[in-house]
Amino acid sequence: MVKRIEIRISGLGGQGVLLAGQIYGKAAAFDRKHVVQTQSYGAEARGSAARSEVIISNARIGFPTVRKCDILVAMGGEAMNRNLKDLKGGGVLIIDSSKIKKVPPVNVKILKIPATETAIHLFKDKIYANIIMLGALANVAGEVEIEVVEEAIKDSVPKETLKTNIQAFKEGLKLSGF
Repeated sequence: MVKRIEIRISGLGGQGVLLAGQIYGKAAAFDRKHVVQTQSYGAEARGSAARSEVIISNARIGFPTVRKCDILVAMGGEAMNRNLKDLKGGGVLIIDSSKIKKVPPVNVKILKIPATETAIHLFKDKIYANIIMLGALANVAGEVEIEVVEEAIKDSVPKETLKTNIQAFKEGLKLSGF
């Protein structure tokens, strides 16, 4: 039986949405899964809509675009509102509760992670919110071993920020109940 999970990470340019998707896609490849990772963003580098999609399967992936995601990660209210229509009923919505205070009524499981607040509080920089959300995603998706995601982080971030990124990832795991 083919098992396929479709994930969309959404936010604004500058929030690290693309990096989070690249890391999770790389981790799936390291874990020897069939994976496709795509991304899109507005013409402006910062502040415009950005999204990263990851499809993981135990079989070849014929269509590389997310149609209806199983998991939607929203780093802000605008991103949530724009992408919520593409989340499957019964799916999982992971929100940065530092940025999103109200979620419309939907038939999905909602996981609230105070990623931006936590990044500022623990690391003195909101730039780590994406990696906190990546930890929550990795825990919820369960498609890739946690240690393999850590290896993908090590392979993707500058050495001078590696320790903090790993701490941020572990904080996301903790905040999501791992």
